Amino acid sequence: MLKYANYNIVFQEVPDEVTLAINITNCPNHCPHCHSKYLWEDTGTVLDQRELDDLVAKYRPGITCVCFMGGDIAPQDVANLAQHLKSQHHGLHVGWYSGKNELPKAFNDEVFDYIKLGRFDENCGPLDSPTTNQRMMKRLADGRVKDITEWFRRNKHVQFEMESNKEQAEKEIEKAPTPPSSDNR
Repeated sequence: MLKYANYNIVFQEVPDEVTLAINITNCPNHCPHCHSKYLWEDTGTVLDQRELDDLVAKYRPGITCVCFMGGDIAPQDVANLAQHLKSQHHGLHVGWYSGKNELPKAFNDEVFDYIKLGRFDENCGPLDSPTTNQRMMKRLADGRVKDITEWFRRNKHVQFEMESNKEQAEKEIEKAPTPPSSDNR
């Protein structure tokens, strides 16, 4: 069972997307120099389909993507939630930030539009570093997967500008009209 500590609307984790980033707890990786050690604990709110739908409803149509930040403790649960998003929230992109260096065996990654792989290694740096060990992959419309890690380095200045305008963007998202509910629960 997945749990999450918090979430935020972010602009730099997934290229060209306004992303609802959900920080999943109980991380098994325990990377040295981790900036989110509070996610190591098995605490937080259960993240099931209903909770996910509630989070999406709160921010849609202002968001274009949902990204699971972690979840390596139960990757199949992450994939199941991604499949749910694809089937219930058409047009919404789905990403996953995994701290593992490889996807689990027999794992269906086709439900994700974006996947970041790789433990954080302080010596290699984050995604925008030329020496990073991490990789961001994007599923293209034809089904192929492309490594888009270079985008982070090329657009580092754009990320800074977007972060500095984050407060204004969040206000705009809050003002966005809420679509009619299709709640079948």
